[in-house]
Amino acid sequence: MAKPNQRSSKASSNARNPPRHEWQLQDAKACFSELFRLARESGPQRVTRHGKAAVVILPEEEYERLCHLGRRKESLVRFFARSPLAAAGIQLGRKPDYGRDVDL
Repeated sequence: MAKPNQRSSKASSNARNPPRHEWQLQDAKACFSELFRLARESGPQRVTRHGKAAVVILPEEEYERLCHLGRRKESLVRFFARSPLAAAGIQLGRKPDYGRDVDL
């Protein structure tokens, strides 16, 4: 009786098991193509080293989205200038405080 090749055996086991989202480093290195495919199709894949989370592999589009979240599209001064409260007439000025005299 002929043995099924590993690829078809692996494919049939993937059909029964949900996609992996966590990989040990040695498995990630050995199955990088599969890791890459799952990151593109199923979302971020976590790789552990010595049982601790080390890196996350994610699609380029997700990385770009995360990188752009922290960037401001305009300066803070421009943001406040465009605020509806800019024309409210709030006086933010105050008398200068020069400190106080202290006996030493």
